[in-house]
Amino acid sequence: MNLRNKLKILNDPIYGFITIPNERIFDIIEHRYFQRLRRISQMGMSYLVYPGAHHTRFHHALGCMHLMGKAIEVLRFKGVEISLEEAEALQIAILLHDIGHGPFSHAMEHSIVNGVSHEYLSLCFMEEMNAEFNQSLTLAIKIFKGEYHRKFFKQLIASQLDIDRLDYLKRDSFYTGVAEGNINSERIITMLNVKNDALVVEEKGIYSIEKFLVARRLMYWQVYLHKTSLGAEQLLIRVLKRAKELSQKGIKLPATTALSFFLTTPVNIENFNNVHLEKFSKLDDYDIVAAMKEWVSCDDFVLSSLCKMILNRDLLKVKLKKKSLGDHKVKRKLTEVMQQYELTEEEAKYFVFKGKVSNLAYNPTSESIQILHKNQKITDVVKTSDQLNLEALSQPVVKYYICYPK
Repeated sequence: MNLRNKLKILNDPIYGFITIPNERIFDIIEHRYFQRLRRISQMGMSYLVYPGAHHTRFHHALGCMHLMGKAIEVLRFKGVEISLEEAEALQIAILLHDIGHGPFSHAMEHSIVNGVSHEYLSLCFMEEMNAEFNQSLTLAIKIFKGEYHRKFFKQLIASQLDIDRLDYLKRDSFYTGVAEGNINSERIITMLNVKNDALVVEEKGIYSIEKFLVARRLMYWQVYLHKTSLGAEQLLIRVLKRAKELSQKGIKLPATTALSFFLTTPVNIENFNNVHLEKFSKLDDYDIVAAMKEWVSCDDFVLSSLCKMILNRDLLKVKLKKKSLGDHKVKRKLTEVMQQYELTEEEAKYFVFKGKVSNLAYNPTSESIQILHKNQKITDVVKTSDQLNLEALSQPVVKYYICYPK
């Protein structure tokens, strides 16, 4: 008989002590699929810009579980009935919402497995775990998929004001040291309520919501879409692309068993199965870093140069512009690189490329953030707010970038 104490308390740098709610959730956290998140960085290549940004998906998932517990407490206090079973399912769903992330989080999404999103992989992992846990994750999966009859449950997991965002903005601003992103997630949670089966924010929480939306916009431009980490992520994607290209030509590259499998086997959404999922569960940041350390000395100029750039932080020059860049500039840079390093155009394209990024802090066309007034009327946050820039935050901002060797 296992007499292990499963009611652990963890110390989190953001919220202080976090309690694991029950034994089942403890066992889920102990599962190897979940423990893998300790080896997946939350912010991809951002540590090349912000040296403190080394926190992991594991930190984030536990923080989300903690905030979900707080949200359930607040809603129950306000008379919203949430059963013990529903409360546990909500905490499991938010705990596992990111379990499908691959190495370096978003940087490698779609690179390792073609066209398969981390949400899809999260669901696959949840279903595998459900089988192991005697179907006790069934309700959590239903909520995660948005199939449960209580609509506001899904909003807590994924919406414009979900628990996920309330944790990552606060956490990422803490670890990067970018104070502009620091939101008062506890206050926002305290202001939550439910009306007509939808999540609403009480009127007196409006300023916290304004701050949250502004913080989100600033974090995107200052951190998530920072041009240096953007350039580094693009290099990482190209490292993998080149390695796959060489492997599929029959060139044997040193790599871990799991990474070798994905370099040599074309895997996509059509043929994705449990064998692939098991292999994917063995992949993390360390596989990629270890491989790059080996590939630095490989014969292929493109692959070894890309790996050196990342490992030594000797990155490409990145220029961000408000207007789309003409092809002539890319052509000119391509020709320069081809001549300088004696490369073909295909090879030079690994070092010279353009793209675009966009940021939308608040999307009024999807499920909007609803404010509940004292007279029980409900309005959209943009219409309620007296801050003019919320209108501006509802417009997508697009920036164009070009990368080329310094």
